[in-house]
Amino acid sequence: MRRGIHAARTRRGGFRRSGGMFVNEGTPVNEIVRLAARGDGVTAEGQHVALAVPGDRVDAGGVVTAGPHHVEPPCRHFGTCGGCQLQHADDETLRNFVRDRVANAAKGQGLDVAELLPEHLSPPETRRRGTLHALRTAQGAVLGFKEAGSHRLVDLAECPVLHPELERIFAPLRAFIAAHGPKGNVDIALTLCDQGVDLGLSHFPLEGLAATEAALDFARDNGLARLTIDQGYGAETVWEPEPATISLSGLPVGLPSGAFLQATADAEARMIEDAREWLGEARIVADLFSGLGTFAFALAQSGPKTRKVLAAEADQAAHLACKASAARTGGKVLPIHRDLFRNPLQADEASRFDGVLLDPPRAGAKAQIAELAASTCPRVVYVSCNPSSWARDAAVLVAGGFKLAKLRPVGQFRWSTHVELVSLFTR
Repeated sequence: MRRGIHAARTRRGGFRRSGGMFVNEGTPVNEIVRLAARGDGVTAEGQHVALAVPGDRVDAGGVVTAGPHHVEPPCRHFGTCGGCQLQHADDETLRNFVRDRVANAAKGQGLDVAELLPEHLSPPETRRRGTLHALRTAQGAVLGFKEAGSHRLVDLAECPVLHPELERIFAPLRAFIAAHGPKGNVDIALTLCDQGVDLGLSHFPLEGLAATEAALDFARDNGLARLTIDQGYGAETVWEPEPATISLSGLPVGLPSGAFLQATADAEARMIEDAREWLGEARIVADLFSGLGTFAFALAQSGPKTRKVLAAEADQAAHLACKASAARTGGKVLPIHRDLFRNPLQADEASRFDGVLLDPPRAGAKAQIAELAASTCPRVVYVSCNPSSWARDAAVLVAGGFKLAKLRPVGQFRWSTHVELVSLFTR
């Protein structure tokens, strides 16, 4: 896309190539000084320029000259595929972007950060889950992510973000959909679990016995850990040689189809290590929005031998999976089924804990945060996938007497504008 735009401009004359870009001879240029939240480069004058990074220069016609932080995108689909926005930025720029998104969110709420920790950036080929789409065509099938700002699909030949075990399924899955897929769009959920690739297909009716047998053959021949198909009545497991699990701090936990999982194992490990250190010697801990128990099981293995961890989760399948594995912790993890949006842990309940960890959805945890702010709980670890909702909630905690002691930006969605964080609040 970028080359096409620049090539069209050269045909109008007056441009020369410089560093892989084109420059208009004699035209004043401005330098890109930062990245905006959606990944555009921004000049000191506030001009937004697509596909530009700090250090690039842009002339009055919007043509960009590559600077020292502009790199060749590792994926041939970049610029068309909407899955990544920042493959043209080097690691220094990516780290700065992740850090600035989090720091600016805190600044926007007037929050003082006692210690801004080094940002964590996940390496390529580490994403262990992803959602793609496919469509059967007259020539076969296309499979991939949607184009930026469009419903058109990019037929992926590669994806340097996903784990290679997920990427290897592209070709056989494309062939299967070409032979047996429906006419409409198919949604694809890929997760790497302990047993291999967990594949979920939605909007995928199996017409007749032959299609069902083909699905089973596909799952067996490609060594899938599980194949679930939603034919319009909810996901049904059609192949699962042994129960699919995900190991959390060394403990195998049943993996419900479609369950939430941290995108990369390395970012999960980083956030767990921070939580363990920050909750220190806390004996009674609450893990709110606990999911499968990612943090609960880790915390149960650290700290005092007498530590107990309450794991509260609203999703029934995740709660039951956590509960089944909690039986192997000797009573150290105590799962409860509780909707913390409708029924948050009350202030007097939260006051019984030495520390609370919460990892809510993108919307944040407005009701629960209000109760924590009103409690006497001395320590809160807040993990967030949305700096904006986190900053709003953080301001409530600070108004309630907490201090923002530590803050670590996390970029586990490499090359995207999606940023996460882990933070510590103390009284």
